[in-house]
Amino acid sequence: MKKVQIYTDGACRGNGKSVNIGAYGIVLMFGETIKEVKKAFSGTTNNIMELTSVVDALSLLKEPCDVTIYSDSAYVVNGLEQKWLFGWMKNNWKTSTGKPVKNQELWLALSELLKIHQVKFVKVKGHSDNQWNNRCDELANIAMDEAF
Repeated sequence: MKKVQIYTDGACRGNGKSVNIGAYGIVLMFGETIKEVKKAFSGTTNNIMELTSVVDALSLLKEPCDVTIYSDSAYVVNGLEQKWLFGWMKNNWKTSTGKPVKNQELWLALSELLKIHQVKFVKVKGHSDNQWNNRCDELANIAMDEAF
């Protein structure tokens, strides 16, 4: 199985407001090859962008891979590493407080991709000294600047 490293970051300007713009940045690394991806969206949230970046990054892979995903999103990393996703699925897509899980369609898409790839999630500190996380943030901001 090919070993791939992926860095992702999502961002949103005007998060929670009726008019906003969000984007993500992805850096995908396999051997010496580095691929960068950025995309912007309107009417979104930061959490949606964080999740979408992971789903879209894994969707880029053309065959099953051994993947390490680095993200500064506690929402995404905890959702997988602390097994929240699997608890939500067992609990009929309800949180521990009985509320519906937000962004269920993205979590479902991610769960399907996890059946294809062997994935480990690693939490990195955002806006610090991680070169690739900083690059993802930069790509997301460029995408928002260029959009619409």
